[in-house]
Amino acid sequence: MIEIGNYNKLRVVKEVDFGIYLDGGEAGEILMPSKYVPKGTKPDDEIEVFIYSDSEDRLIATTETPLAKVNEFACLKVKAVNKFGAFLDWGILKDLLVPFREQKADMVEGFSYIVYIYSDEQTNRLAASAKVNKYLSNEAPPYVENDEVNILIENKTDIGFKAIIENEFGGLLYQNEVFKDIEKGDRLKAFVKKIREDGKIDLALQKSGYEQIDGISKNILQIIKDNNGFVGVTDKSSPELIKALFNISKKSFKKAIGTLYRQRIIIIEDDGISIS
Repeated sequence: MIEIGNYNKLRVVKEVDFGIYLDGGEAGEILMPSKYVPKGTKPDDEIEVFIYSDSEDRLIATTETPLAKVNEFACLKVKAVNKFGAFLDWGILKDLLVPFREQKADMVEGFSYIVYIYSDEQTNRLAASAKVNKYLSNEAPPYVENDEVNILIENKTDIGFKAIIENEFGGLLYQNEVFKDIEKGDRLKAFVKKIREDGKIDLALQKSGYEQIDGISKNILQIIKDNNGFVGVTDKSSPELIKALFNISKKSFKKAIGTLYRQRIIIIEDDGISIS
């Protein structure tokens, strides 16, 4: 059975002047227009295609790559707004509709929004929703401290950045623990810092404890090497200078250089740090 809004491996049934038809099983034969047909494709070949429905609800196959599939979150830009809702560019010929009922606020052409792509049960059409919270899991997260996860930055709040974890759970990066520029729609690697009693997940961009310091220490050492073995920064330097050079807090910097010093990898001088 084919899945609309996802990739499917289908067999070529026949060639026609305007493309090829693929075996869609119970869905019948599915057209792939000529401009998407890979060179050399012939009947009985199996090819991987993305399936969507056109404006007349006919199933179409394409080799274009969408920015996201059904049941996924993504940051997409509004191409147009009309009486039906907002239409998003998601990387293929047909734009993706966000009905007005699925908008948290009126969407504006040219702006990008975090949305969830779903299949409308009544029409079987693909659509998107900006009301992402209702699509996040309420089940207990299967993570432990320092688990590495993939995240999508949802938006900035007063205390940090809301994020979507592994396309399933909600999480939070605290502002005072972020030492590089991040924006809505960024996809990043992060680490589980803590799972609170209410099931909410706190995130960090570095591992906690000794594992975190080890990673930061390696980064500091590489920066020193890249600067001919010396940087004019010490534990007395300002937090602003440390953040500008290493993208970490002064507290993390002091712990890290302490580790490197005890391992006799660096020499801490009055005017800076050098490699032993």
